[in-house]
Amino acid sequence: MKDANDMSAADTPTHAPTDTPTANARTGPREEDRAPMTFTVRVFIYLVGVHFIAGFLFLLFYVAGAK
Repeated sequence: MKDANDMSAADTPTHAPTDTPTANARTGPREEDRAPMTFTVRVFIYLVGVHFIAGFLFLLFYVAGAK
């Protein structure tokens, strides 16, 4: 009895993969692998904002402790 999950040798494809290093001579990241520009800008703004808030809190504790 054969079901949908049966993977015998006759069912496997016999063609060679086309994504080999010789077939794809282009190096470096592909455009599909990169994050969208809006996401990159948003992450940069969040990082700057978090560091600004952390610096402000550090300044508050530094000023409050200087007696």
